[in-house]
Amino acid sequence: MHILNQDIEFVEENRACSYFDENISDIRYKYMYSCSTTQYQGMLERGWRRFGRMHFVPECKNCTKCVSMRIDVANYKFSKSEKRVIAKNKDTKLYIRPPSMTMEHLELYDKYHKFMNDKKDWPYSAILPDDYLKSYVEAKEEFAKEFLYVRDNKLIGVALVDILPKSISAIYCYYDHDYADLSIGKFSVLAQIKIAKELKVPYIYLGYWIKDHFSMGYKEAYTPFEILKNRAYFDEMPVWEK
Repeated sequence: MHILNQDIEFVEENRACSYFDENISDIRYKYMYSCSTTQYQGMLERGWRRFGRMHFVPECKNCTKCVSMRIDVANYKFSKSEKRVIAKNKDTKLYIRPPSMTMEHLELYDKYHKFMNDKKDWPYSAILPDDYLKSYVEAKEEFAKEFLYVRDNKLIGVALVDILPKSISAIYCYYDHDYADLSIGKFSVLAQIKIAKELKVPYIYLGYWIKDHFSMGYKEAYTPFEILKNRAYFDEMPVWEK
């Protein structure tokens, strides 16, 4: 019997680590055809992340360097440098809407990853439309949004963001490095913080933080933040500490 729309959970063991060449990792995946806000909130609190309908969390046996982190929105105060970034983007238009895909999306995505391949040796291959749909568009739950940053009638940045009553989850952001002076990546996080304050959302989940890592260490700049101290299953309470 072929069952459609069935949730599937599995663990991929001994896979190449995405952050350390010499390490291996173990990742638990949960494919969820539909995910309610309540379910998703509980998963965020326990360190899970989402790309499309696929949710995942690290379960590496010999390493705990990937730490889930979240910004304490109520106590966040914008620094002078952050206020300058916001001011520089006074003419940058922000559109918030359900995720979509256009040729502009795909071209900007590829341009960003080509740049990161040269700068940080990220692996690169042009993304296929079907892969983009599955990762960023396919699971159109009501909390799924995209932030589009437009300058001079040109798309210069895209952030995939989930907005829930008690959480904002920053999923992924890519942007045009030709506009490096605008610091779109940083501006995107600051825009999410401003929106969270307006909506009285207590936390923004930034995903995994690795202290001093060349690609993941930057997140500690968004302080105050909390980190997840345990690997809690769904029947256990997560422990977050500052």
